[in-house]
Amino acid sequence: MSRTYAYFPGCTLRSHAQDYESQARAAGQALGIDLVELPEWNCCGATFPLNAENVMDLVAPARVLIAAGKAGGDLVTLCAVCFHVLRRSANFLSTHPFALERLNAFVVEGPVDEQVRPRHYLEVLRDDLGWEAVQARVTQPQTGLRLAAYYGCMLLRPGPEIGLDDPERPSILENLVEAVGGEPMPFSHAAECCGSYLAVTQPAAVDRASAQVVQSARAAGAAAVITACPLCKYNLEQAQRDQVQEDRLPIAYFTQLLTLALGLDAPESAPWSVAAPA
Repeated sequence: MSRTYAYFPGCTLRSHAQDYESQARAAGQALGIDLVELPEWNCCGATFPLNAENVMDLVAPARVLIAAGKAGGDLVTLCAVCFHVLRRSANFLSTHPFALERLNAFVVEGPVDEQVRPRHYLEVLRDDLGWEAVQARVTQPQTGLRLAAYYGCMLLRPGPEIGLDDPERPSILENLVEAVGGEPMPFSHAAECCGSYLAVTQPAAVDRASAQVVQSARAAGAAAVITACPLCKYNLEQAQRDQVQEDRLPIAYFTQLLTLALGLDAPESAPWSVAAPA
């Protein structure tokens, strides 16, 4: 049975992370997850506004929520940043009726549907399909593959608003690794920030923060890091740019792991070695 969801790609998946989307769509097709792209979507705004008095900063995510309401289905996204902005915006508007009223008086597309709850693709795998069902469809178990599941901050915090997982002890990515036959490797920086947008204004600080994440994963014995965030992937790779290719720890989207395990991608395309490190 196929499950259909309204889908918001976001700007990054149409520019620097096209592989993330293509992998998710391929895996979704194999797992019965049908992503129907919202028509004429706009950028989510990329950051959740911290000035609650200015509801105009919520216009961009509100328009996405309105489009999802018209589509009549749950709204699913892949980018951790888009997920963060949309989930927090929906939560804010549903708990601040005065702000919602002011916003609805401004946008011409229609009122925000308060029933729309933005979800991450990982939640669909966990909550709608279930890990046992994912495991049952694995044709190429990633046996012996040690992976560090990196969350960063956008996917988890603030916990009461995001509610994807326990922000202190998350497990959703580790559960995916186990479902496809791999071995999750706990490491101390799994939920630490990589530096995020400071890459624009303070790249040296981001290099330090991201290098610590990579070093922590490497020390844990991981053959690679998997993530759900294009910005985290970029920062972790940039932190290793001065190393020779053979010394860099591969950073990959969780969807690449999924497509390999489902037999949708050739093993040679994996950025990691399946054999466990000595």
